[in-house]
Amino acid sequence: MTISDARSGLLHRLRMALPGPAFTALGTALWAVAMAASAAVSLLAGGRIEAAHSSTVIVIFALGGVLSFPVALYLTRLVVPGAGAERRYAAAFLALGICTILATAFVFSMHYRVYFAQWHGDFPSVQWVFQLLFTGASAVYQFAVLGTRLFFPLGIVLLFGASLLVARQAR
Repeated sequence: MTISDARSGLLHRLRMALPGPAFTALGTALWAVAMAASAAVSLLAGGRIEAAHSSTVIVIFALGGVLSFPVALYLTRLVVPGAGAERRYAAAFLALGICTILATAFVFSMHYRVYFAQWHGDFPSVQWVFQLLFTGASAVYQFAVLGTRLFFPLGIVLLFGASLLVARQAR
């Protein structure tokens, strides 16, 4: 096998993993609503639903769902072509769960960054780069400690169901 053959085989596999636009759009919208509902239910159950801050948190979780679903769907289709149902389900569960947490943490860190930008140095100074990196790291840590619990209990149940749908579509 030559390098050219390997490259064309890889490109073919990457193209074949692209999901259909209708399923991707519908799944993205539904996953965004599901993640927003997960955050809302968790806030409501914890008695922490306040009009001022809860709407921002709910939007952050919805945006995390929007960013994560297409990536998770593509990754699932890429890593398990022709695999059995169990492997497809496991890949979908891991991809959707990890991508959702990472995307939501990213959205949270960007929101955090926008808030603290008023006290940061001028772009593109060395000071600005350090402040950007450490603000982002702080936001991701804060999300990991405080934000991931908003995926429970509803988010994990929805993850099981969504993974089943993604795995079925990844055939």
